[in-house]
Amino acid sequence: MSPIEFKGEEFAFIDWIRRQTAEAAGRLIVGPGDDACVIDPGPDARVALTTDMLLEGTHFTLSEVTPAELGHKAIGVSLSDVAAMGMTPIACVVAVGLPDATDRAFTEAMYHGMREIADRFDVSIAGGDVTSWRASQVVVCVTALGRSTSTAPVLRSGARADDVIVVTGALGGSSLGRHVRFIPRVDESLAICRDFSPHAMIDISDGLSSDLAHVLVESEVGAVIDAQQVPVSGDAVAASRADGRSPLTHALDDGEDFELLVTLDAADAERLVADAPFETKVTIVGRIIEGDEMRLREVDGGERVIQPGGYEHLRGD
Repeated sequence: MSPIEFKGEEFAFIDWIRRQTAEAAGRLIVGPGDDACVIDPGPDARVALTTDMLLEGTHFTLSEVTPAELGHKAIGVSLSDVAAMGMTPIACVVAVGLPDATDRAFTEAMYHGMREIADRFDVSIAGGDVTSWRASQVVVCVTALGRSTSTAPVLRSGARADDVIVVTGALGGSSLGRHVRFIPRVDESLAICRDFSPHAMIDISDGLSSDLAHVLVESEVGAVIDAQQVPVSGDAVAASRADGRSPLTHALDDGEDFELLVTLDAADAERLVADAPFETKVTIVGRIIEGDEMRLREVDGGERVIQPGGYEHLRGD
């Protein structure tokens, strides 16, 4: 057996934080480790909170991204996390750190980018903080709130052996522009939760291989990914021509696709693929198995164990 193993320090640090958090205390229902925490504000309601920080030089480069695109991405990544819980985003608060010399036109354009994507999903930008500093980089931190009244949140920990794994959209090559122009799959998530019975769900932010691995570890199961079924984007093909890595590798590992990965029983998965209640393409990419391995079924039918290959912060190298 080859248990899933994350390299670097990021996920070890997250695990340490989780062990410091008493999930049973107070109103906290779901603590650190999923796409958002969930709190109980009272009878018949659930509230999700999630925070994402974007750093210039890591998550965006201003020579390649407009201020409006930066604003769009900053709100979009947090809405994507709320969607991954099967919940409805309702509001955001935004904290921005700007170099001292930043002009008003930049901040206004960034705000308009935020408002455009927030308004699309009827989400309020409810407040926040703007400050300046002597560094030359821009930092944007968004906290999003979501709610659910009719269904429980969909967690990473609910996958079951014999579940089918589906993903929305196409994967890989997001750095060619989709990582700042994506539309978070809020409507798709809500439709799936309304019309089907998802067992586990996550958004693909770190890469298919890494985000599926999160589900497997939390659910204490394994998986087989079918290489022939992974929906490879045209951007992944273009990126492959530039760097020589295969389109499939890009689709598995690039990250920042912000699509949904969902596990369901076979009947629900087949019905979803055949008659999705939205236009976004849905593809079956594999199945959940007993054990603790993540395996890739090659085109020739052979299988090999793979490890998470997506982006990791705090890599320790």
